[in-house]
Amino acid sequence: MLEYGFTYGDLEYFLLIFIRVASFVFIAPFFSMSNTPKNVRVALSFFVAFLLYQSMPRQEVVYDSLIGYTIVILKEVITGLLIGFAANLCSTIVAFAGQIASMEMGLSMASMMDPTTRENTTVTGVYYNYIILLLLMSSGMHRYFLKALAETYILIPVNGAVLNHEKLLNAMIEFLSDYIIIGFRICLPIFAVMVILNAVLGVLAKVSPQLNMFAVGMQMKVLVGLAILLVTASMLPDAANFIYDQMRRMVATFVETMM
Repeated sequence: MLEYGFTYGDLEYFLLIFIRVASFVFIAPFFSMSNTPKNVRVALSFFVAFLLYQSMPRQEVVYDSLIGYTIVILKEVITGLLIGFAANLCSTIVAFAGQIASMEMGLSMASMMDPTTRENTTVTGVYYNYIILLLLMSSGMHRYFLKALAETYILIPVNGAVLNHEKLLNAMIEFLSDYIIIGFRICLPIFAVMVILNAVLGVLAKVSPQLNMFAVGMQMKVLVGLAILLVTASMLPDAANFIYDQMRRMVATFVETMM
């Protein structure tokens, strides 16, 4: 006869694991999409937490009161949120590149509601976001996130997070510099072509003042921009690799700041 014991202490330990996993799923890319049902997110968090509880060796968590247990819970929430936030920061690079491309193409006013984030974003931002997300999913981004979350329990045990504010600030500053560089690398073809097109339109305006270059230029920018989006579609896998590498580096850096 199979007997399985589950004490009150085991329940408290399982809840601590579940809280970190649920906090990560709440903010991490792909899992935190608004079109993902909340029941699915809760079920996924519970299932992953149960697997981690069964596979990890039991670690002793010391607390002497309800307030102490609450502090442990808050530390696990912060740990899960920071790990997911590190990956979610990198996904905003795509929206930044889309806004620059739309501004250069003259489509910055043509915004739409993104159902995944419930925020107004540009047309090119939605295009970049969906393509990059599809490429990241095909490369196993979701599996990497779950694997990285499981490995954090080895590096940062339950109630073992120690925030290093100086390292965290340095990681954020370094990320902001990479944020601008990677964002411009994604939209650089459109940016460069639009600079050349503006120069050509400026020369034509001087040569033929009777032509309305404003009306002609708006149409030319949209047509040329859409053509460049189509031509540079083959470069998006390289951009996805940049973002994927940045995600892994940021998650590793944030984990190091809590060790």
